[in-house]
Parts: sequence; C-alpha cells; structure tokens
Amino acid sequence: MIHTLEWTQSGVVFIDQTKLPTEEVYVTCSTHEQVADAIRNMIVRGAPAIGVAAAMGIALGIKNSQAKNVADLKKELVRICENMGQTRPTAVNLFWAIRRMTDKFESLSARTIPQIQQALIEEAQRMHAEDIAANQAMGRHGATLMPSSGGVLTHCNAGALATAGYGTALGVIRAAVEAGKKINVYADETRPFLQGSRLTAWELMKDGIPTTVISDNMAGVMMQQGKIGAIVVGADRIAANGDVANKVGTYTVAVLAKENGIPFYVAAPLSTVDLQASDGSKIPIEQRNKREVSHIAGKQMVPDGVQIENPAFDVTPSKYVTAIITERGIARAPYQQSLKKLLEALA
Repeated sequence: MIHTLEWTQSGVVFIDQTKLPTEEVYVTCSTHEQVADAIRNMIVRGAPAIGVAAAMGIALGIKNSQAKNVADLKKELVRICENMGQTRPTAVNLFWAIRRMTDKFESLSARTIPQIQQALIEEAQRMHAEDIAANQAMGRHGATLMPSSGGVLTHCNAGALATAGYGTALGVIRAAVEAGKKINVYADETRPFLQGSRLTAWELMKDGIPTTVISDNMAGVMMQQGKIGAIVVGADRIAANGDVANKVGTYTVAVLAKENGIPFYVAAPLSTVDLQASDGSKIPIEQRNKREVSHIAGKQMVPDGVQIENPAFDVTPSKYVTAIITERGIARAPYQQSLKKLLEALA
C-alpha cells in the first residue's frame, strides 16, 4: 500500500505529491507549522488525508510544546488548531479532525503533560488506522455498484494518495478489481493541478489496473461513444441534502453523466458529511493561486494581464448523484434522510 503519510519518531512523513509522477520523494515535517505548510502547498491533499495530517500536526505541536502546565498547553493547542484551520477551508475533514483532537485534549485535562502528549499521538495514529479501515469498507460497498467489465471514469485523485491509504473512489475501483471485475479506468487529467494525470494514473499503474488519461474536455465524447459504464469520484464536503463539493470540473462530469444515462457515484467517509451545511451554497469554496492556471510546468501559457479564475472546487447538486458510498453503506435520495441515518448508526 502507498504510504501517503506516516507518524514517525522524527516527525510526520509525507510522500511529496507535487513531485509525482516523475519523482517519488518523501519529506519529514518536524513541526506543526511544517505540517500546515505541507497541507497548504498540497504536498498532501485530499480531504481524508488532510484530516489525518492535521491530527498528526496537532499531536506534533503538542509533543514539541515547552508548556509548564496544562493551562498553557491548552492555549498552545488553540493556536495550533487556528493555524491548521486556515490551510484548506473546503475540506470538512480538516475541521472534523481539529474537533476530535480538541475533544480528546479536553477529556485529558486531569492528566500530566507527558500523558496528554502521548494520548494525542495515539489518537492521531488511531485516526490514520480508522481511515484505512473505512476506505476498505467503502470499497466493499461500492464494488457492488461497478460494472462487471468496461470503462469507469474518475475525476481528480480520490485514491490512496488522497487518504491514509487504499482510497475512496479508487478504493471502490480497487475492490471491484479484487472481486474479479474487468475494469479499465478513464482518468480525467484534472486541470489545473493535474491530479488525475499525475496522481491517479501513477497509483493505478502501480496496481496494474488498466488506465487511460484523457483531458477534461474529452469526458463527454467518451460517454457519448459508450466507453464509460459508471463514474465514481470523491468529495471534500457533502452537504446535508447530498450536494457534493469536489474538485472543480466534477459538476460538468455529473451533468454529462445525467445526459448520457450513466450512473454517477460519490465515495466518501461519513466524516466528509457536514450536516451544518443545509445545501451546497453553504460550502466555502477555496480560491487558489492564479499561477496554477497561468503556468504549466513552470511555463507561462496565457498573455500578461489576462484575468484568471481559479476556484479549487465546484458543487454538484444532489439531483445528479446516483448514490453516495460510505463506510457504513450506500446512501440514496432523499439524502437528507439517508445520510442522517448512516451518521446516527455511526454514533
């Protein structure tokens, strides 16, 4: 299994996803500030991986603390969490992880500082293991929805690299292949950061799963030609009504799928569901550096002075979503009820 991130005695180790697919480089973050920078600069990305990374960053910050008493340690925790919370605002798993680590700290207020430090490290490691287990369960549920053979389209990277391991959307594909289904994957390149061509293709090739990279604007004609039997993507946040925020371009794929009568599935852990967001309009959309659009591999591709938009995500209305695959089962419309029921079963 690809090790996206790992807790070590030296710090949190990440595979540097900005260097893939041509270089497999690992970086070690020895401070919580470095972990925050790794999230912000997309050395690590993908909502579940961001959540686990944030938890490990918080644990690292508390481990490195020089606080002399628990009250001062708590003040430091607040500062660390504020720093983490400012890295990638759309990924709700980030805030889920911050809340979980904060709640764990609160439950330990009567303990000594070394005990608190160790408990937070263990909590972050537990979240890492839980994410892998959730992805594998998600894969088992989602594999039943995949065609027995033929093409499956995915957008962005919702694989092992976007999680602690195994993957959400790609976990569904992996599980389907492990169950004997003859699937070949079409990976949208996913401009402007090319997560599909750089990351999805890289990890599927390592697994020996047949993969074809297409540019984003080829998805429609592939559907029209009958080459796509299903679509499965991940999510960075899912509203209470089933609206889905995912990498920009997902909405376009969903509309095309509806027009061509192709099922459109979303695979995400229940930690991605935000019941506080009643619908997709309540989901904050991160705006990223315009240079990601204007330059490719360091080369300027647009005229000087032209206006550029770079929203990192879009929102797909729930009416385009055939089903949402979670670690606790498959949710279908009306999502307001089905997602709430799955979350209640998790509690």
